[in-house]
Amino acid sequence: MDLEARKILFVQEFLRLQNEEIIYGLELLMRERKAKLIEENLKPMSKDQYNKEIDQAMEDSKNGRMIEATALKAKIQKWA
Repeated sequence: MDLEARKILFVQEFLRLQNEEIIYGLELLMRERKAKLIEENLKPMSKDQYNKEIDQAMEDSKNGRMIEATALKAKIQKWA
């Protein structure tokens, strides 16, 4: 069975769940596993990459491609 078929079966089974405790457990498991995978794949940034990102940020600042922290916070609040 390929990954897409497995995901469909999982979602169908998930939608049939009536137990909030099981749903909470699955949510928690998914968040923990995703965080672990991200952590396992993190690699230190090279000095060259760091400098490129600083240069890009400075260029963005000069060209007005920024958003103020308060505006960003307000935008994030609307996500939930």
